[in-house]
Amino acid sequence: MMPLTFALAHSLPEIFLALGALVLLLLGVFRAGGRDWIISEAAIAILGLALLSMLIDANGTSLIYDDAFVDDAFGRFMKALCLTGALVSLLLSREFMAREKIDFFEFPVLVLLATLGMLMLVSAHNLIALYLGLELMSLALYVIAAFHRDHLQASEAGLKYFVLGALSSGMLLYGSSLLYGFTGTISFSGIAAALKGDVSLGVVFALVFILSGLAFKMSTVPFHMWTPDVYQGAPTPVTTFFASAAKMAAVAITVRIVMTAFPGLQLQWRQIIVFIAILSMVLGSFAAIGQTNIKRLMAYSSIGHMGFALVGLAPGTQKGVMGILVYLAIYLVMTLGTFAAILSMRVNGHYVENISDLAGLSRTRKMMGFFLSMMMLSLAGIPPLAGFFAKWYVFLAAIDAGLYPLAVIGMLTSVVACFYYLRIVKVIYLDEPVATFDPVSREVTAVMVLGGLGVVLYWAYPGPLVAAAEIAAKSLF
Repeated sequence: MMPLTFALAHSLPEIFLALGALVLLLLGVFRAGGRDWIISEAAIAILGLALLSMLIDANGTSLIYDDAFVDDAFGRFMKALCLTGALVSLLLSREFMAREKIDFFEFPVLVLLATLGMLMLVSAHNLIALYLGLELMSLALYVIAAFHRDHLQASEAGLKYFVLGALSSGMLLYGSSLLYGFTGTISFSGIAAALKGDVSLGVVFALVFILSGLAFKMSTVPFHMWTPDVYQGAPTPVTTFFASAAKMAAVAITVRIVMTAFPGLQLQWRQIIVFIAILSMVLGSFAAIGQTNIKRLMAYSSIGHMGFALVGLAPGTQKGVMGILVYLAIYLVMTLGTFAAILSMRVNGHYVENISDLAGLSRTRKMMGFFLSMMMLSLAGIPPLAGFFAKWYVFLAAIDAGLYPLAVIGMLTSVVACFYYLRIVKVIYLDEPVATFDPVSREVTAVMVLGGLGVVLYWAYPGPLVAAAEIAAKSLF
């Protein structure tokens, strides 16, 4: 058994988040009036500290807490993405919450707790750890989805997410119990060892239920129903958190469980992944065409992009996993930059969300118009922007594995998706201005600018990200 100090050293991010959330909750309860900003600043600092703590002893793979959690390069890479998404979401939330006059000291605490669940989920190495991490993340997300208590759409979004989330959790739990019954173990490595021979129909059913539960968290078809309503109804900083950090954790555990627990069932889970990927790419590309609300459009865009990411998982190869990691990192930057621009859409003190409100933005707010256009073109996969390279890696992995129909469908749906991304660029540059947006905070501007520069200049120096993704992917094999 590993000494306790060793285990603690390999779970420092989780420890910082757990202790930080408890301390901030106590401070928030006994705080003086109007001191919410202190809680928010402290939560951002805790997330930054957790991000830095992963640099300690960052080599090798370690199983800790009786093999329930694993600390490896793959986990550290995905945890860094989750923490970045959470940190930026909190930065973007401060001005919004203050202007909407929302008493929000609980919001940073809930973000810390949800992020703690995400980190536990990413490092889960058995079925119980997976479920505990998933539920900790989900319970906090249920609350923050309906955080704007006086807003009818937010309450509706929270209720829909809760009901469908409970259903997906039940499916995952049922699949896990079936899997335990057929294998006699909850450990991922133990499950892999038990499934080396002939596989029974019950194990296949368990696999379907588990992947269905995880597909809900990734918001992939056919478990995407909640996504457009929650994205539109929830406050924009909450939508940012859902679209960034939560997606990273859901994809990470999906990759880990199929690669480490089901290597002998590759034929079975590949069929499920290919089915989900194709449906998500097709629906995400076509359903977004008729949208007029930019947050709802981004919901369908995220469904499509999760389908593109799963194209890299279908081959079941190290190259495919590396492609997924690069894709997720680039998608995170594009998403955060886009939502920073959405948070900049404010006219006379009121936030607006219609695509038509962006008309003539290139003449009224030139910098915002340029960077938002770059984000849209990158999401469409136009070279030489970062989004093109993201799709290049996953499609190349599919082609190398002989999955030519999947790669062709992905390319065709990318072309279809270009329509609604280019439509936004057309509105920004060719339509007549309808209004001038109010000035925004430096944090929002900085996130938008850094995101835009990231997608524009990625081609100049892609080496560090690709190298980190290769190391992370190798740790799973």
